[in-house]
Amino acid sequence: MFDFCVADHTLPFGPAGYSCKNPLMVNVNDFSSSGTLNAPNTDNIYKAGLSTAFVNTIPGLNGLGISLARVDVQPGGVVPLHTHPDATEVITMLQGNLTVGFISSNNTVYVKSIGTGDVFVIPRGLLHFQVNSGINLSVELSAFSSSNPNTQIVDEALFKSNLATKIITATTFINPIEVLRLKLLFKGSG
Repeated sequence: MFDFCVADHTLPFGPAGYSCKNPLMVNVNDFSSSGTLNAPNTDNIYKAGLSTAFVNTIPGLNGLGISLARVDVQPGGVVPLHTHPDATEVITMLQGNLTVGFISSNNTVYVKSIGTGDVFVIPRGLLHFQVNSGINLSVELSAFSSSNPNTQIVDEALFKSNLATKIITATTFINPIEVLRLKLLFKGSG
């Protein structure tokens, strides 16, 4: 039977995902999860939180090329510039308003304000963001074309890592004092 490949979480995760669980050991709970998409904690620097329904919480998603996330953004909060190298993202607004956008590989910026019931598509691998400029909590449901989408946040890649300040300054033209301030804020080194 090759209808699915339920993730075997007892084996390592690799570039192709998880190995398949023995089909005789698969049960209905491998295809469901309770409480996975509850309201996430937004008490952080971004004033945003994420709860996910990825292959690590729903083993039946393994190899299916789809997953979900709930994203809550407080007023004044942001989902900072980031990318999903392996996934397209479709945002559906459940509550509130957000300014969303992405930057294409030819540096064209696509930005739109969206509200409850609106949908916005972010093509795979492109830098994108969300900003809540309103006065109410915004809640979105994001669908991904991967069962375990990778995420790289630009701020954290630069300032939470051990990339040398000298290299960041040389490659971004950001003042070294500002780089050091941001490294301190994000607890980076170098």
